[in-house]
Amino acid sequence: MRAGSISAHRHRRTTLVASAATVAAALIAAAATTGSAGAAPAGPAAAGAPSLQLSASQRAELLREAGSGTAATAKALRLSGKEKLVVRDVVKDADGTTHTRYERTYDGLPVLGGDLIVERSASGRTTDVTKATNAAITVADTKASVAPTGAERKALGIAKAAGDRQTDTDSAPRKVIWAATGKPTLAYETVVGGVQKDGTPSRLHVITDADTGAKLYERQAIETGTGNSQYSGKVAVGSVKSGTSWLLKDTARGGHMTYNLKHAEDGKGSKFTDADNIWGNGKTTIAQTAAVDAHYGAAVTWDYYKNVLGRKGIRNDGKAAYSRVHFGDEYVNAFWDDDCFCMTYGDGEGNKKPLTELDVAGHEMSHGLTSATANLEYSGESGGLNEATSDIFGTAVEFYAKNPSDVGDYLMGEKIDINGDGTPLRYMDKPSKDGYSYDYWKRGIGDDDPHLTSGPANHFFYLLSEGSGKKVVNGVTYDSPTIDGKAVKGIGRAKAEKIWYKALTAYMTSTTNYAQARTATLKAAKALYGGTSAEYKAVGAAWAGVNVK
Repeated sequence: MRAGSISAHRHRRTTLVASAATVAAALIAAAATTGSAGAAPAGPAAAGAPSLQLSASQRAELLREAGSGTAATAKALRLSGKEKLVVRDVVKDADGTTHTRYERTYDGLPVLGGDLIVERSASGRTTDVTKATNAAITVADTKASVAPTGAERKALGIAKAAGDRQTDTDSAPRKVIWAATGKPTLAYETVVGGVQKDGTPSRLHVITDADTGAKLYERQAIETGTGNSQYSGKVAVGSVKSGTSWLLKDTARGGHMTYNLKHAEDGKGSKFTDADNIWGNGKTTIAQTAAVDAHYGAAVTWDYYKNVLGRKGIRNDGKAAYSRVHFGDEYVNAFWDDDCFCMTYGDGEGNKKPLTELDVAGHEMSHGLTSATANLEYSGESGGLNEATSDIFGTAVEFYAKNPSDVGDYLMGEKIDINGDGTPLRYMDKPSKDGYSYDYWKRGIGDDDPHLTSGPANHFFYLLSEGSGKKVVNGVTYDSPTIDGKAVKGIGRAKAEKIWYKALTAYMTSTTNYAQARTATLKAAKALYGGTSAEYKAVGAAWAGVNVK
């Protein structure tokens, strides 16, 4: 499960959040390493090697082939006899290079923080291995001294101490190997459900030592982040005839549907139907309006993923998520939850400002994208990179839409007025303009809130796209500095987006930090444009501009 948000909760600013339940549900921060355990030295990637858009059958065949060779791969990587690999994803480039992402088990137990990526050339030669941790996975034995009930009591106590209510465990604690921080340890992972103080659903992951009962880690997986829309004007929305009325269902985009929670806080909600296929009135006076914004946002995000990134939906399997609007009462929040594979939107202060703006929708769904690919842990520096990834693709979606009512910009959530003073939630050209975020990387940055530590990556993306200094884009004035005052020349947003996406899907792991993100994006630029290209050099210059060298 993965958490992400669009603003810092501790500063009383609304949090738009993502969670994602995956095979490795709590892969946490540890120093990722790039090595060649049992592999040939990494060779130069060929220029002009974007990822292919695979059909469902092609992707299934790649996954099958990779799955049939996991034992040989584990042996080549010199893993112990107790370790096994589980294929999570395969990305194939135009030049035949494959990037296979694996989770790891030890003596049948999930290894949290054990994920890795193996890159192979078209000939099948291993050219690169990237690991979330370089520690040898081994424990004395897998017999726990603490009973599962003890781990459950501990987790429930931690949830209650955090102020959660209606707490209960979703399932019995599961035994795992905790390898994300330091020496691998036999542990329990317990997931506690409930409701947070502000009404947001709670899904607290607690990792405890299976021999001592001590807490090793805790993480909140959900935090406080033609229709007439409220924010995007008159837009086309997918619908189908259902009997004598119309149903808000987008069959052209994986069957995406939008539901009305009617201020409830659980369940799927009711379907939206309409007699004349004209939805909403652009105002909050009828429930359909928020649904139009949410439905439109999902459609544009789907189209961006497909037409720009060559990706068929969040999981790249052609299946749509669904949306829920009107969550709670005056709920100033929105979140993605991979457990339901859905987006959920509150109506804001006074139920007048639903959090359904286009870049917010793109932001939330991109948390699902991160979960399905690098699975960046919402902790340490990887947490900031997780948040930045959603900002980057939320921004990309807004530019892609070319909607005159909500033009593309490098501002996050500028229309929903969460701060109450008309200012946007986040600035990518100079993140510190929000009063809290970091412009540049510094040692220890990972100890702060991911909403704030996303700043250097957002700043990097802006510099890579537009360059430093003053400029006007779509009527918005920007003035982006660098830490040393050196000018950075941008390569254009389109290329910057493709570099970040390739880095995310082919080179980042769950524990990637800022230094490793630099390496990943340089690899991506080299694969796409060549190691002597202007694009490759610009990536290095943009990272230097935010103090990542």
